[in-house]
Amino acid sequence: MKKQATIYDIAKKAQTSTATVSRVLSDSGYPVSNKLKERIQQVAKELDYIPNMIGRQLKTNNSMTVGVIIPSITNPFYSSIVLGIEDIARNRGYHVLLCNSHRSPELEGEYLKTLLEKQVRGLIVSSISSNKELVEALVQKGLNVVAFDQTIEGLDCSQIQFDFRKGGFLATEYLIKKAHRKIAFISSPLTRPSRQSIYEGYQHALEKYGMKTEKGWIQIASNEEELSERNYEFNNGIDLTRKLLQCSNLPTAIFVCNDMTAFGVMNELANHGVKVPEQMSVIGFDNIEFSQMITPSLTTIQQPDYEMGRMACNILLDQLDGKGMEKVDIVLQPKIIERHSTQVLETAF
Repeated sequence: MKKQATIYDIAKKAQTSTATVSRVLSDSGYPVSNKLKERIQQVAKELDYIPNMIGRQLKTNNSMTVGVIIPSITNPFYSSIVLGIEDIARNRGYHVLLCNSHRSPELEGEYLKTLLEKQVRGLIVSSISSNKELVEALVQKGLNVVAFDQTIEGLDCSQIQFDFRKGGFLATEYLIKKAHRKIAFISSPLTRPSRQSIYEGYQHALEKYGMKTEKGWIQIASNEEELSERNYEFNNGIDLTRKLLQCSNLPTAIFVCNDMTAFGVMNELANHGVKVPEQMSVIGFDNIEFSQMITPSLTTIQQPDYEMGRMACNILLDQLDGKGMEKVDIVLQPKIIERHSTQVLETAF
């Protein structure tokens, strides 16, 4: 891992004292020439310097704020997690500073730096970045971190994970046990460990029961949308279903990577006159609240989103208050929520 820059590195490159560097970077008001100040700030930027606020923060103990980073506030799954975090934080006298990374690893990195500079006491994060160096650096600097939803391999912090592979297997097996033999899979890009694991669970179930897929039955988006795309998952479901329906041999069931995408799938099926579940069964993943409000209501795999948020916040605050263990690893288990978007196969196309 790249060594984090210190004020000593900055002082050496800027050809000045560490005391002067410290005064400039902390905005102490100590008189320093504009030229020297600009040189120090430029060097700090070049070295990607992150202020080590943790020691000062722990000494004064004046921060009652925790930072939270999620990939998408527009996805009700993450909104529910944040609600759980906020409920616990508020009850325990803490404030929450929420950052929405818009599925951008670059923006996530900027937020990580900003939260540290804001002197948050701890961090709860669902990381989408494959580069874990910055999170590692924060942990090494003494910041308490709890990761959830997306596994960060090799990171020395508490993590709340979900058995996505098992969830993918259960969803596919559920359809197989309802006599479906032609099962499609629709997903956002497999760039996150969670999505990859869901897909592996789908494949495992097909292999176990000796089933194969045909060309076009597996529809996986190639890229995440830009930051301005508010309804990415829903629109993704529409686009991929449109492609799926071009297959000459259509499936009788579709397993979708998350509920928001499943809503788009069902919308596009309806636009093409395909009845759910009479002609096509659809199963989602997450069990967000909206899944029971649509018609037909969505059969899905439950992730305990609100409870996950409460759990993550309790673990973090226990660590901050000296009540919890140094590191906790929890793996939550999936559960099928059966509703009305699936049925036993009787007739097919």
